[in-house]
Amino acid sequence: MNETQNPTQDTPNSETPQPSYVKLAMRNMVRKRGISLRHFFLSTVGVLTLLIGLAYLTR
Repeated sequence: MNETQNPTQDTPNSETPQPSYVKLAMRNMVRKRGISLRHFFLSTVGVLTLLIGLAYLTR
């Protein structure tokens, strides 16, 4: 059997493991710092507005 036909050596993941989704997300957040912070603060304001609105409607 030819060595190039060995399926264990042809897989691309055998040498280097794929980076985890958490590492990719952290790397993306560092690269796009301003956008990530803006989305975080907008989400925080949105959730607080929702909770305050629900508290006002259900008092």
